[in-house]
Amino acid sequence: MSDNAQPQLLHLVLGGELVDLEHVTFKDLDKVDIVGVFPNYASAYAAWKSKAQMTVDNAQMRYFIVHLHRLLDPDQDTKRSR
Repeated sequence: MSDNAQPQLLHLVLGGELVDLEHVTFKDLDKVDIVGVFPNYASAYAAWKSKAQMTVDNAQMRYFIVHLHRLLDPDQDTKRSR
């Protein structure tokens, strides 16, 4: 990676209908909507917002942004502060 290239901070957007609003337990894992993997938070947020707005009439439907880069490299935040 060149010195001025932005690092990929991968984010996953997914969603589905929840069993209840108190927990993140999907009613049917076969129906979980994997929206996609995005190279940064801004693009993941735009995808999340679009999907969330499309399902606003279903109170049990929730979409989430998963910070994959934190799972793939848990020491990443530590490295930045050095």
